[in-house]
Amino acid sequence: MSPLLAINDLKSFYGASQVLHGLNLAVNRGEQIALIGRNGMGKTTLLKSITGLLADRRGEISFAGANVLGAKPEEIARRGVAYVPEGRGVFGSLSVVENLVMAARAGVSGSRRWTIERVFEVFPRLHQRRGNGGHQLSGGEQQMLSIGRALMTNPDLILLDEATEGLAPLIALEIWKTLSIIREEGIATIVVDKDHRALAKVADRMVVMAKGEIAFSGPPAALQADPSILEKHLGV
Repeated sequence: MSPLLAINDLKSFYGASQVLHGLNLAVNRGEQIALIGRNGMGKTTLLKSITGLLADRRGEISFAGANVLGAKPEEIARRGVAYVPEGRGVFGSLSVVENLVMAARAGVSGSRRWTIERVFEVFPRLHQRRGNGGHQLSGGEQQMLSIGRALMTNPDLILLDEATEGLAPLIALEIWKTLSIIREEGIATIVVDKDHRALAKVADRMVVMAKGEIAFSGPPAALQADPSILEKHLGV
């Protein structure tokens, strides 16, 4: 079976500065990838390259069998890619319900498994705050809302940047539980976070980035069995 996402020889640039250097990565349908590495290694650049938010990218990016390297962000989103950016991107002037409803649509296959009721079931806190504006939510609630909004598009792939950054431990635990639910739903995921131990519990594969390239790719057990990789590329 062909991978859902196939990236070959990807080179991405910010002006004259090259960040990704011939990167190769494949993600299968329903697979959950943990993307880790030190700051500045190209993790966010990779996510932005996949979503089309970074214009200067070269190589090959195929999603669901279609070439999307030159596609606009809205075209890529309509094909089934959802993005939860670092910083959450919640609309502060809109209520929780309005933030969710504006993103609602059927998936590429016509599926509407993720509805506002389902999001509220996964995030009861959002139901309690449904009438509040985005600017009135805590950081953790905004992250829940951003993930819920992505799910409302009924995607085949979710890209989640800095999943639990700055969140209280109990809120972070809710995010990890949600990732398990997403995985059970068969939605492919690429998750960036600094907590590699928590990621290892939910991910099918760990991918370590270093200087714009993939330094390691394998199951969590393989990474944990070789501490030298973590020490070299994460300093732990």
